[in-house]
Amino acid sequence: MLQPLSTYIKLAVDVEHGTLADGGLMHADCKSALLEDGSAQDDIWGADGNPASQAVTFDALINIRPRQNNPSLDILDPRLRERVSQIVRHPLERP
Repeated sequence: MLQPLSTYIKLAVDVEHGTLADGGLMHADCKSALLEDGSAQDDIWGADGNPASQAVTFDALINIRPRQNNPSLDILDPRLRERVSQIVRHPLERP
């Protein structure tokens, strides 16, 4: 997962299905993989994971969605951030 960027992982997370795609050079690469697997655009959000610190950040171009009340790179809804974090943390915690 770390190969493309070496210190952190770009992720796209399907909050409805609880799945993620990782390892792309851009969040959009990961989003495309989820869309090809049947995810709905409105359910996919971008994040970055750092396996060394197990930190999750929520800034991604794919998160800019004024029609979904998210006009920012950052995921603004705390419940949505928590859902993304829950999905991302499990793979980050693996040895």
